[in-house]
Amino acid sequence: MMQKEKDDTCCQVEAIVSFDERGQLVIPKDVRKKFGLNAGDKFALISCYSKSEDGMPCCFTLVKTRAMDHIVRQTLSPMFKDIVNM
Repeated sequence: MMQKEKDDTCCQVEAIVSFDERGQLVIPKDVRKKFGLNAGDKFALISCYSKSEDGMPCCFTLVKTRAMDHIVRQTLSPMFKDIVNM
C-alpha cells in the first residue's frame, strides 16, 4: 500500500461560509463536528491588515479562547509579577 505524501501546507479551505440575514456566520455542521465546535464556544477574532489595501483588514481568523489561555498567561504573567512585587 502506498503511503500518502506529507502535506507541508499549514492552511487549507475547509468550507465556504456566509453570513445569514441576522449577520451571523454560518459554519457547516460537518466542519463544526470536525473541529469540536459547540453552541456557546467563545472565539477571539484576530484580524490581519494589508498595507496595499488602504489600511482595511484583508482577512481574519477565529481562535478558541480556551486555546489562548496559555499564551495570555505566558505573556502577561511576567509583567504582572513585576507590577505586584513593586
